[in-house]
Amino acid sequence: MPPVFAHGALRLYLLALLESAPKHGYELIKALGERFGGTYSPSAGTIYPRLAKLEEEGLVATESEGRRTTYSITDAGRAELDRRRQELADVEETISASVRRLADGLRADIRSNMRGLRADLAATAEAARTTARTSARTPTAGESTYAYSPEGQRILKEVELMVQSFRDDIRMELRKQGAAHPLSPVALETVRTVLDQARISIRNSLRS
Repeated sequence: MPPVFAHGALRLYLLALLESAPKHGYELIKALGERFGGTYSPSAGTIYPRLAKLEEEGLVATESEGRRTTYSITDAGRAELDRRRQELADVEETISASVRRLADGLRADIRSNMRGLRADLAATAEAARTTARTSARTPTAGESTYAYSPEGQRILKEVELMVQSFRDDIRMELRKQGAAHPLSPVALETVRTVLDQARISIRNSLRS
């Protein structure tokens, strides 16, 4: 993947992030991840050396809080930003272009993976239909239809419980992930596509 930031651009953008308020290193990493909509997140090995360099140049000051270090912009850092506002605007435009490029690449990967998933779902559904046809029985005359028989009701209840369990599990996972960091547009697109394909496969199997 081509570099997300041009030479020196990340350094400038870190100053811009600190302009609003002091931040820990993790908060800076998280802020960058959010700016890229979850398509990119810099490593600690990328961020901390640049923060150390900014501190050496007097553009950033640090304050220790136990095991954590807070970074804040200095007056010299604000003056640096003021001199380079146009360059910062160019960096913002480059970030927007990078987000679009990375999202396009991820969507292409999702489409490729979904083709494989659709094939797997179709094969699984066909196998399930074959098994069901083999084991199904035909109600005799005067007997209630299979759908309303004890066995039919048992299967319906089991399927409903499976759907409810799936729903509860996914909701819990979404809430856990959402509490840790915002879900990205790519995650939304993936969930929507997977659920749509699952819905189609289930409906087709029910109608067979």
